[in-house]
Amino acid sequence: MQLSEFRDRLNDRLNHADYGGVDASANGLQVGRADGRTVERAAFAVDGVEATAETAADAGADVLVVHHGMVWGGLDRVTGRDYDRVAALVDNDLALYVSHLPLDGHAELGNAAGLAEFLDCEIVEPFGDYGGVTIGQRVRAADPYTVSDLESRLSDLDTGEGSVRTLDFGPDRIEDIAIVTGSGTDWIREAADAGVDALVTGEGKQKAYHEACEAGLNVFLAGHYATETFGVRALADLVEEWGVETTYVDHPTGL
Repeated sequence: MQLSEFRDRLNDRLNHADYGGVDASANGLQVGRADGRTVERAAFAVDGVEATAETAADAGADVLVVHHGMVWGGLDRVTGRDYDRVAALVDNDLALYVSHLPLDGHAELGNAAGLAEFLDCEIVEPFGDYGGVTIGQRVRAADPYTVSDLESRLSDLDTGEGSVRTLDFGPDRIEDIAIVTGSGTDWIREAADAGVDALVTGEGKQKAYHEACEAGLNVFLAGHYATETFGVRALADLVEEWGVETTYVDHPTGL
Protein backbone atom coordinates (compact mmCIF):
# COMPACT_ATOMS: atom_id res chain seq x y z
CA MET A 1 0.00 0.00 0.00
CA GLN A 2 1.26 3.49 -0.82
CA LEU A 3 1.87 5.73 2.19
CA SER A 4 -0.40 8.37 0.65
CA GLU A 5 -3.27 5.87 0.53
CA PHE A 6 -2.46 4.65 4.05
CA ARG A 7 -2.61 8.26 5.30
CA ASP A 8 -5.82 9.12 3.45
CA ARG A 9 -7.66 5.99 4.58
CA LEU A 10 -6.79 6.59 8.23
CA ASN A 11 -7.63 10.30 7.99
CA ASP A 12 -11.05 9.43 6.61
CA ARG A 13 -11.74 6.52 8.99
CA LEU A 14 -10.86 8.64 12.02
CA ASN A 15 -12.80 11.73 10.89
CA HIS A 16 -9.74 13.96 11.15
CA ALA A 17 -11.47 16.79 9.28
CA ASP A 18 -13.95 17.19 12.16
CA TYR A 19 -11.10 18.08 14.53
CA GLY A 20 -9.36 20.61 12.32
CA GLY A 21 -8.80 23.88 14.18
CA VAL A 22 -9.63 22.24 17.53
CA ASP A 23 -6.76 19.84 18.21
CA ALA A 24 -3.36 21.32 19.06
CA SER A 25 -1.81 18.22 17.53
CA ALA A 26 -0.97 18.18 13.84
CA ASN A 27 -2.95 15.06 13.03
CA GLY A 28 -2.12 12.91 10.04
CA LEU A 29 1.31 12.41 8.50
CA GLN A 30 3.83 14.46 10.54
CA VAL A 31 7.08 13.10 9.15
CA GLY A 32 7.74 11.40 5.83
CA ARG A 33 7.18 11.56 2.07
CA ALA A 34 3.68 10.42 1.19
CA ASP A 35 4.29 10.02 -2.54
CA GLY A 36 6.15 7.02 -3.86
CA ARG A 37 6.58 5.37 -0.46
CA THR A 38 5.23 1.85 0.12
CA VAL A 39 3.99 0.63 3.50
CA GLU A 40 4.50 -3.08 4.07
CA ARG A 41 4.83 -3.02 7.87
CA ALA A 42 3.39 -0.50 10.31
CA ALA A 43 4.31 -0.08 13.97
CA PHE A 44 1.92 1.30 16.58
CA ALA A 45 2.71 3.02 19.87
CA VAL A 46 1.13 5.51 22.26
CA ASP A 47 4.00 8.02 22.09
CA GLY A 48 6.04 9.19 19.13
CA VAL A 49 9.44 9.47 20.82
CA GLU A 50 13.01 8.42 20.14
CA ALA A 51 12.65 5.08 21.95
CA THR A 52 9.51 3.95 20.10
CA ALA A 53 10.90 5.12 16.75
CA GLU A 54 14.07 3.09 17.21
CA THR A 55 12.11 -0.01 18.27
CA ALA A 56 9.79 0.39 15.27
CA ALA A 57 12.78 0.73 12.95
CA ASP A 58 14.38 -2.40 14.43
CA ALA A 59 11.12 -4.23 13.65
CA GLY A 60 11.39 -3.20 10.01
CA ALA A 61 8.44 -0.81 10.03
CA ASP A 62 7.90 1.73 7.28
CA VAL A 63 5.61 3.94 9.37
CA LEU A 64 5.05 4.50 13.08
CA VAL A 65 1.44 5.28 14.05
CA VAL A 66 1.04 7.03 17.40
CA HIS A 67 -1.46 8.87 19.59
CA HIS A 68 0.96 11.50 20.87
CA GLY A 69 3.03 12.97 18.06
CA MET A 70 5.82 15.52 17.83
CA VAL A 71 4.10 18.65 16.55
CA TRP A 72 1.82 20.58 18.88
CA GLY A 73 0.74 23.92 17.48
CA GLY A 74 3.84 24.39 15.35
CA LEU A 75 7.48 23.45 15.27
CA ASP A 76 9.75 26.50 15.37
CA ARG A 77 13.16 24.83 15.62
CA VAL A 78 14.38 21.29 15.16
CA THR A 79 17.04 21.21 17.87
CA GLY A 80 17.77 19.29 21.05
CA ARG A 81 15.14 16.73 21.88
CA ASP A 82 13.11 17.52 18.75
CA TYR A 83 16.18 16.93 16.59
CA ASP A 84 16.85 13.57 18.25
CA ARG A 85 13.28 12.47 17.63
CA VAL A 86 13.29 13.59 14.00
CA ALA A 87 16.68 11.98 13.46
CA ALA A 88 15.41 8.65 14.83
CA LEU A 89 12.74 8.75 12.13
CA VAL A 90 14.68 10.18 9.19
CA ASP A 91 17.85 8.14 9.75
CA ASN A 92 15.73 4.97 9.67
CA ASP A 93 13.53 6.12 6.76
CA LEU A 94 10.53 5.80 9.09
CA ALA A 95 7.38 7.88 8.59
CA LEU A 96 5.30 9.17 11.51
CA TYR A 97 1.50 9.23 11.48
CA VAL A 98 -0.45 10.81 14.37
CA SER A 99 -4.05 10.79 15.58
CA HIS A 100 -4.66 12.60 18.86
CA LEU A 101 -8.16 13.81 19.79
CA PRO A 102 -9.82 11.92 16.91
CA LEU A 103 -8.44 8.71 18.42
CA ASP A 104 -9.76 9.65 21.85
CA GLY A 105 -13.36 10.19 20.83
CA HIS A 106 -13.96 7.76 17.96
CA ALA A 107 -17.02 5.66 18.70
CA GLU A 108 -15.45 2.40 17.49
CA LEU A 109 -11.68 2.80 17.35
CA GLY A 110 -11.19 5.35 20.12
CA ASN A 111 -9.46 5.08 23.46
CA ALA A 112 -12.66 5.71 25.42
CA ALA A 113 -14.56 3.14 23.36
CA GLY A 114 -11.83 0.56 23.94
CA LEU A 115 -11.76 1.25 27.67
CA ALA A 116 -15.55 0.90 27.76
CA GLU A 117 -15.26 -2.56 26.22
CA PHE A 118 -12.52 -3.47 28.70
CA LEU A 119 -14.90 -2.51 31.51
CA ASP A 120 -17.78 -4.48 29.93
CA CYS A 121 -19.78 -1.31 29.40
CA GLU A 122 -22.18 -0.29 26.65
CA ILE A 123 -21.72 3.10 25.05
CA VAL A 124 -24.71 5.36 25.68
CA GLU A 125 -23.63 8.59 23.97
CA PRO A 126 -20.56 10.72 23.23
CA PHE A 127 -19.19 12.67 26.19
CA GLY A 128 -16.56 15.31 26.85
CA ASP A 129 -17.15 18.45 24.83
CA TYR A 130 -13.97 20.07 23.55
CA GLY A 131 -14.46 23.02 21.25
CA GLY A 132 -17.54 21.50 19.65
CA VAL A 133 -16.23 17.95 19.29
CA THR A 134 -16.35 15.13 21.84
CA ILE A 135 -13.36 13.20 23.12
CA GLY A 136 -14.93 10.57 25.39
CA GLN A 137 -17.94 8.36 25.96
CA ARG A 138 -20.75 8.02 28.47
CA VAL A 139 -21.26 4.32 29.16
CA ARG A 140 -23.34 1.94 31.26
CA ALA A 141 -21.93 -1.12 32.99
CA ALA A 142 -23.48 -4.49 32.19
CA ASP A 143 -23.27 -5.26 35.91
CA PRO A 144 -22.87 -2.41 38.40
CA TYR A 145 -19.48 -2.05 40.05
CA THR A 146 -18.64 -1.18 43.62
CA VAL A 147 -15.90 1.41 44.02
CA SER A 148 -13.38 -1.25 45.03
CA ASP A 149 -14.39 -3.57 42.18
CA LEU A 150 -13.96 -0.86 39.56
CA GLU A 151 -10.61 0.13 41.02
CA SER A 152 -9.53 -3.51 40.92
CA ARG A 153 -10.60 -3.91 37.30
CA LEU A 154 -8.73 -0.77 36.27
CA SER A 155 -5.66 -2.11 38.04
CA ASP A 156 -5.53 -4.82 35.37
CA LEU A 157 -4.51 -2.17 32.82
CA ASP A 158 -0.93 -1.91 31.65
CA THR A 159 0.10 0.75 34.16
CA GLY A 160 3.82 -0.06 34.27
CA GLU A 161 4.99 1.04 37.70
CA GLY A 162 1.89 3.16 38.26
CA SER A 163 -1.22 2.45 40.28
CA VAL A 164 -4.87 3.45 40.18
CA ARG A 165 -5.82 6.42 42.35
CA THR A 166 -9.43 6.79 43.45
CA LEU A 167 -11.30 9.86 44.66
CA ASP A 168 -14.27 8.06 46.19
CA PHE A 169 -16.72 10.87 46.79
CA GLY A 170 -19.69 9.35 44.98
CA PRO A 171 -22.05 6.38 45.39
CA ASP A 172 -20.64 2.91 46.03
CA ARG A 173 -22.91 1.46 43.32
CA ILE A 174 -21.45 2.50 39.99
CA GLU A 175 -23.44 1.90 36.81
CA ASP A 176 -23.29 5.10 34.73
CA ILE A 177 -19.73 6.13 33.90
CA ALA A 178 -18.13 8.95 31.94
CA ILE A 179 -14.81 8.11 30.27
CA VAL A 180 -12.24 10.66 29.10
CA THR A 181 -8.87 8.98 28.68
CA GLY A 182 -5.52 10.65 29.30
CA SER A 183 -5.84 13.92 31.19
CA GLY A 184 -9.59 14.24 31.72
CA THR A 185 -10.31 15.80 35.11
CA ASP A 186 -11.34 19.05 33.41
CA TRP A 187 -14.60 17.24 32.67
CA ILE A 188 -15.56 16.59 36.31
CA ARG A 189 -18.22 19.31 36.18
CA GLU A 190 -19.69 17.95 32.94
CA ALA A 191 -19.74 14.44 34.43
CA ALA A 192 -21.51 15.67 37.56
CA ASP A 193 -24.04 17.60 35.48
CA ALA A 194 -24.68 14.47 33.43
CA GLY A 195 -25.58 12.58 36.60
CA VAL A 196 -23.10 9.74 36.21
CA ASP A 197 -21.74 7.78 39.15
CA ALA A 198 -18.08 8.05 38.19
CA LEU A 199 -15.55 9.60 35.85
CA VAL A 200 -12.75 7.34 34.65
CA THR A 201 -9.68 9.06 33.27
CA GLY A 202 -5.91 8.76 33.28
CA GLU A 203 -4.32 11.47 35.37
CA GLY A 204 -5.51 14.36 37.48
CA LYS A 205 -4.70 17.84 38.68
CA GLN A 206 -4.61 19.19 42.22
CA LYS A 207 -8.00 20.86 41.91
CA ALA A 208 -9.63 17.55 40.92
CA TYR A 209 -9.79 16.44 44.55
CA HIS A 210 -11.92 19.37 45.65
CA GLU A 211 -14.05 19.42 42.50
CA ALA A 212 -14.87 15.72 42.86
CA CYS A 213 -15.59 16.13 46.57
CA GLU A 214 -17.90 19.09 46.05
CA ALA A 215 -19.67 17.34 43.15
CA GLY A 216 -20.15 14.07 45.06
CA LEU A 217 -18.51 12.17 42.20
CA ASN A 218 -16.18 9.17 42.09
CA VAL A 219 -13.10 9.83 39.99
CA PHE A 220 -10.68 7.07 38.97
CA LEU A 221 -7.18 7.97 37.79
CA ALA A 222 -5.94 4.86 36.01
CA GLY A 223 -2.87 6.27 34.25
CA HIS A 224 -2.49 8.44 31.16
CA TYR A 225 -0.56 5.80 29.23
CA ALA A 226 -2.64 2.88 30.47
CA THR A 227 -5.96 4.41 29.38
CA GLU A 228 -4.65 5.32 25.93
CA THR A 229 -3.29 2.07 24.53
CA PHE A 230 -6.68 1.04 23.18
CA GLY A 231 -6.84 3.33 20.17
CA VAL A 232 -3.51 2.44 18.60
CA ARG A 233 -4.16 -1.25 19.21
CA ALA A 234 -7.52 -0.92 17.44
CA LEU A 235 -5.81 0.82 14.53
CA ALA A 236 -3.30 -2.02 14.32
CA ASP A 237 -6.17 -4.50 13.96
CA LEU A 238 -7.76 -2.32 11.27
CA VAL A 239 -4.53 -1.96 9.30
CA GLU A 240 -3.95 -5.73 9.41
CA GLU A 241 -7.29 -6.10 7.63
CA TRP A 242 -5.82 -3.95 4.86
CA GLY A 243 -3.06 -6.50 4.32
CA VAL A 244 -0.29 -4.56 6.09
CA GLU A 245 1.89 -6.37 8.65
CA THR A 246 1.81 -4.74 12.08
CA THR A 247 3.78 -4.63 15.29
CA TYR A 248 2.93 -3.00 18.62
CA VAL A 249 5.58 -1.10 20.56
CA ASP A 250 4.75 -1.16 24.27
CA HIS A 251 6.58 1.53 26.24
CA PRO A 252 4.60 2.19 29.47
CA THR A 253 5.48 5.27 31.47
CA GLY A 254 3.76 4.42 34.76
CA LEU A 255 2.07 7.82 34.59
